[in-house]
Amino acid sequence: MGATAFQPVAGGLRLRLKVAPKAKRNAIGGWLDEPDGGPLGPSRALKVAVTAAPEDGKANAAVIALLAKEWGVAKSAISVVAGATDRRKIVEIRGQPAELMQKIEAWLNSRPE
Repeated sequence: MGATAFQPVAGGLRLRLKVAPKAKRNAIGGWLDEPDGGPLGPSRALKVAVTAAPEDGKANAAVIALLAKEWGVAKSAISVVAGATDRRKIVEIRGQPAELMQKIEAWLNSRPE
């Protein structure tokens, strides 16, 4: 896992995503290297696919709902802070950064590759 995939911030954690709207199913994929930068420079991003179309915020809402369901956090605790109209997004999850990182990493590590 890339050291720069997560960024602890005051009151939460920021995570880079690469979103694929209009996918066949909602799913959280693996890590994707982003050598060309993205919003915060070279890093890794988590691939997320949603069935919603990228119009009127539907894809962003679907991403938030999927992350909240899979990681056991409230939808209201997740927001898109960069890239609202882009496939590359940064989401912020409000809570204790260390606890959130541990929960997300445990979830990711428990998935079959």
